[in-house]
Amino acid sequence: MQNLSQWGIDLGGTKIEGAIMDPSSPGRALYRLRRETGADLGYDHILSQIAGLISDLESASGVSRPPKIGIGTPGTLDPTTETLKNSNTTCLNGRPVLKDLERILGCEIAMANDANCFALAEALIGAGAGAGVVFGVILGTGVGGGVVVNGRVLPGLHGIAGEWGHNPLPGESRPCYCGRSGCLEGVLAGPSLEKFYREQGGDAVRLPEIVRRAQAGEELAIQVMVRLREKFAEAISLVINILDPDAIVIGGGVGNIPLLYEEQTRVAVMRHVFNRDLHTRILSPILGDSAGVFGAALLVG
Repeated sequence: MQNLSQWGIDLGGTKIEGAIMDPSSPGRALYRLRRETGADLGYDHILSQIAGLISDLESASGVSRPPKIGIGTPGTLDPTTETLKNSNTTCLNGRPVLKDLERILGCEIAMANDANCFALAEALIGAGAGAGVVFGVILGTGVGGGVVVNGRVLPGLHGIAGEWGHNPLPGESRPCYCGRSGCLEGVLAGPSLEKFYREQGGDAVRLPEIVRRAQAGEELAIQVMVRLREKFAEAISLVINILDPDAIVIGGGVGNIPLLYEEQTRVAVMRHVFNRDLHTRILSPILGDSAGVFGAALLVG
């Protein structure tokens, strides 16, 4: 059992997942366990749930925890204050999560934003494997992203590299929870697309149903999909113009919509890219819900 060296924890708003990866067989979890986060019970409870999950992994594997564990978190660690920020699990904000976990677990922690963990996993062992520069996109209940360059996460000076969800989109003015207006998260996130459908006269249905209705020819649902295509093209072109990645991998529930990978979407992106053609690969992920916890484990490698 000497090869059980890559342990990862994916801290989510509703669940915490832990996995032990075999370094000789990346992408395969030898052990994989989950616990409820219990975010409503507060900061100390979340830390105790993480500690309990590590103990569960020790019991399942029969080996002691390694000297270093990777953890993916909602939000990001502020390099200046060494506290968490920008987390939608708000009880974590302003708290020294990394230091507290190292004290509780008795080992070193490698910590990164959950979008960065997704990007790292897909760049190393997923859809973007072999690409030099990968931008991993999260399009779900929120919008985020992570940048991987030559197999390493690019955190940035403030720890916010890849946070494209809170860039403004021209012509948009919807208020965002971050306190600003016109953020692309307020346009491209799943709940935002559902809200747009309702505002245009549709009923209160979830995004997969809107997609189904668009495929069946409903005009209002088609308008939502056209809006998604055009706004995604405008937003992702900003990343391409600045970062010029080899590949873009789209995760999250919105990323399951086939429209994003169609040629018509590439044409829409091209209208905003400062180049005559577009060679960037826009890819769907292949690791599914494993990407977050695998990426956390890969932080250790």
